[in-house]
Amino acid sequence: MDIFKMLTELSLDGKPAALCTIINTSGSTPRKAGSKMIVRFDGKTFGSVGGGKLEVQAIEDALIAIKTGNTALKTYSSGEDNDMHCYGECQIFIDPLPNNYPLIIFGAGHVGQALAGIAGNYGFKVSIVDHREELIDHLQIEGAQLIKQDYTSAIDELDFTNKTFIVVSTPSHAFDEEVTLLCANKPHAYLGMIGSKKKVAIAKKLFAEKGLDSKSIESIDMPIGVPINCETPNEIAISILARLIDIKNQKQP
Repeated sequence: MDIFKMLTELSLDGKPAALCTIINTSGSTPRKAGSKMIVRFDGKTFGSVGGGKLEVQAIEDALIAIKTGNTALKTYSSGEDNDMHCYGECQIFIDPLPNNYPLIIFGAGHVGQALAGIAGNYGFKVSIVDHREELIDHLQIEGAQLIKQDYTSAIDELDFTNKTFIVVSTPSHAFDEEVTLLCANKPHAYLGMIGSKKKVAIAKKLFAEKGLDSKSIESIDMPIGVPINCETPNEIAISILARLIDIKNQKQP
């Protein structure tokens, strides 16, 4: 597989990785300038920058770059200390792929569409779930996964991790409450539900009656978003996105 094709696939899948590129060499080195290696989050590699201890060191530094999200320029020796038969130095530029967080939006109404349209530009890999054909079939949101499915059945099939962000903005209070309650029991980094203060008070009471503990209830962001004076769907989406960015950046190393 072409190395750039693999980079694209990793990026689309949201799998953390880093690209290591030799940008300069001096003396005798196993690989020359332009040689590339992909390091995945799990340490697996594709391509090579020279093998031996030099490459082991590059992999270790790439894993650090993946964790921190910072690029790095490193100089490695291919001399006797690395148990190699060639002697020289090489500079390797380590460039981590953007670490996009999964964002699942339940509800493809005006607010859901507005949020999906902008969240991908701020470090989120967007999926939007709705059963309404008249909405999903006509959506065109670059980079977003469109899931035409009932909310509850989608929850059973979607992957949730401790990096998953969830926004609940369905067309009815009943759906919002049901989806939020189900998602509260899934791994996640953030869960928010749209609604008025009155609706939120009713939802909290319902969640308690359904057995959700008080800590979990209070961790749900509702009413969703940062408290700014917003009215239009686009303004509400900005309020929600601001909250998502704040939580995401708190979780960065």
